[in-house]
Amino acid sequence: MLAGGFVANAQSKIGHINFNAVIDIMPDTKTVSATLQAYQKTFMDQLGIMQNDLQTKAADYESKKATMTDAVRQLKEGELQDLQKRAQDYQANAAQKVDAKKEELVKPLFDKVRAAIALVAKEKGYSYVIDSSQNELLVSPDGDDLLAAVKLKLGLK
Repeated sequence: MLAGGFVANAQSKIGHINFNAVIDIMPDTKTVSATLQAYQKTFMDQLGIMQNDLQTKAADYESKKATMTDAVRQLKEGELQDLQKRAQDYQANAAQKVDAKKEELVKPLFDKVRAAIALVAKEKGYSYVIDSSQNELLVSPDGDDLLAAVKLKLGLK
């Protein structure tokens, strides 16, 4: 029985592909990137407005601080801290929304490339395909690069 297991392992074909290289040459990648940048810009513009407002109010506070009563000074400092906290919260929330949008936009692209890789692996009889862009596998047996076959499957040059 042990000999049968070794024979089965000896017949496994291993291939590799740089997944990121395929993604980089996909025409959809430019569209995804442009859409994501436009989406991110809306948050950056609003954050810029918030930062400018904070800077203006901070400068106004600094110029008038010496003539303020303690109660007014504490009130203004509280307002500035509140503005700063809202800007930080907005930035964190915006980052989460941009990350979620990125996931939403790249998922169909990644799924398309994974499907093409699976088809090529099946057609060419590969048992394993390793993503060489991750550089995680330190030692492995030699395998075939499937990049050209996957590009052909996707209709890319």
